[in-house]
Amino acid sequence: MTAELRAGLAPANHAGVGLRAPHYRDFLEQRPKVGWLEVHTENFLNRSGWDWHVLGQLRRDYPVSLHGVGLGLGSARGFSEHHLERVRALVADVDPMLVSEHLCWGAVHDRNLNDLLPLALDDAALDLLCERVGRVQDLLGRQILLENVSTYVRFRSDQMSEAQFMAALSRRTGCLLLLDVNNLWVNQCNHGEDALAAIAAIAPGSVGEIHLAGHMVTPAAVIDHHGAEVAPEVWALYKAALGRFGRVPTLVEWDTDLPALEVLLGEARKADAIASGFAVQPAIAPPHANARSAAAPDVDSSTQELFARALFDAGREAEVLGHFTNGDADRFGLYRGNLTVTWDKVLSAAYPVIRQLLGDEFFTALSRAFGMAHPSVDADLNNFGAGFAAFLERFEHVAQYPYLPDMARFEWALHRSHFAPDAQPVTAAQLGSLDPTRFEAARAALHPACTLFASDWAILPLWQAHQAGSGVGFPQDMAQPSCGVIARPRWKTEVAALPASAFAALKVLGEGGNVGAALDAAFAIDDDFDVPAHLAQWMALGVFSSLEEE
Repeated sequence: MTAELRAGLAPANHAGVGLRAPHYRDFLEQRPKVGWLEVHTENFLNRSGWDWHVLGQLRRDYPVSLHGVGLGLGSARGFSEHHLERVRALVADVDPMLVSEHLCWGAVHDRNLNDLLPLALDDAALDLLCERVGRVQDLLGRQILLENVSTYVRFRSDQMSEAQFMAALSRRTGCLLLLDVNNLWVNQCNHGEDALAAIAAIAPGSVGEIHLAGHMVTPAAVIDHHGAEVAPEVWALYKAALGRFGRVPTLVEWDTDLPALEVLLGEARKADAIASGFAVQPAIAPPHANARSAAAPDVDSSTQELFARALFDAGREAEVLGHFTNGDADRFGLYRGNLTVTWDKVLSAAYPVIRQLLGDEFFTALSRAFGMAHPSVDADLNNFGAGFAAFLERFEHVAQYPYLPDMARFEWALHRSHFAPDAQPVTAAQLGSLDPTRFEAARAALHPACTLFASDWAILPLWQAHQAGSGVGFPQDMAQPSCGVIARPRWKTEVAALPASAFAALKVLGEGGNVGAALDAAFAIDDDFDVPAHLAQWMALGVFSSLEEE
């Protein structure tokens, strides 16, 4: 585009908080006072289901910022145009007050590492980032903000400080900077860098947002874990940043060991109280598109490839350690640990019953084995784990549990139902409006979030026994068939066990057969099949997205 990019102007230079699922109900019911809400871009890329519904409700009352963790703008190989297009579609739908990403890389040509990995701060990386940021801003039609990340290593090839890199990036592309002052403090502790000097190296007017968070001190390094209150040293840096950049939108991040919402809001109020003594300064104007490089530079990817290989193979670690200023294996090991933590967290969310069946320690080891064998290939971690059932079939250490692969298939179907496209379900009124003489000729389409499931094992009773308050006991004999339907009425997924007759009827409809053929299949199994009762259940579950007469 040749016109100036639209600036993402924040309507209120106040403190906001991250919107996380455990706090959804508090926000929906109470609408607590806070300046704005930040959501992680990758959690909403499907633009459907409960999360999307909640965001739609809350953005009526709160400004919203989209904060991405998956673009990996510094990835020399593996940058995903598909992911960028999904981000563009989300930004177009949400129209957020700010759009931000991280100054990092995260992918190589054959896998996504799903981490915010450190860049070599050299001219080649700067040229690549300028091209990528320019391309993203042109596609979105607006300024984006780039955030400095916490790191455990620095590269011998660095030609400038991180602050100098950020300042040059902003100057050349017109992007704004998201200054994470907790990360400045973490990097000061880890690398001896001067956080105040970093603030001084960035031009006033180029910072569009500030992040605050808690950190954790470990023997190996200080870790930006977003799991504690903001430290006094970080509050001091916040005041210094406000003194240079003026009052800008500020976010209090808290992602692990999430506290009660009131604790988080209290941190936001503290940030507001500090910022109230500082004036708002004008942000830099976005440049014309022709102020940026039009061609992607050819960047050497060898160091990133070495980094990625060493994460998966400790025997290759020496090859990459020589590229770091400290060559500390313990520091590099933190990134390898991040892989395991990510795999364990994502698979635990998708397969909670399998985790309970196997126990935490075994499941964590299983998650690592799966991740090593089947690395992520997508920045959207909601897609990671699709091949888990097939992996379990070949994993000898769970051979004594032959039903586990079917449980994995069921839990994956339930997981994906959460992200399936939205569609209006067929209502009882629509069903009642059909011409009775043509009822059996009608055809129904299953809702996109609806999945039929059948197994030779007692998978549904076993799953139900693990649900709090279900009242279902553990099956005494797993070698019993079970079947059911996964649906998503009223935004949230539900599971209903079905008799074989009802399952057979829905299967026929799902395969394109008409109602008459479906009823024939049901009555072939059960002469007493209760048509009105099952139709009522299916309507309540929102099983169908269309019902048409022929």
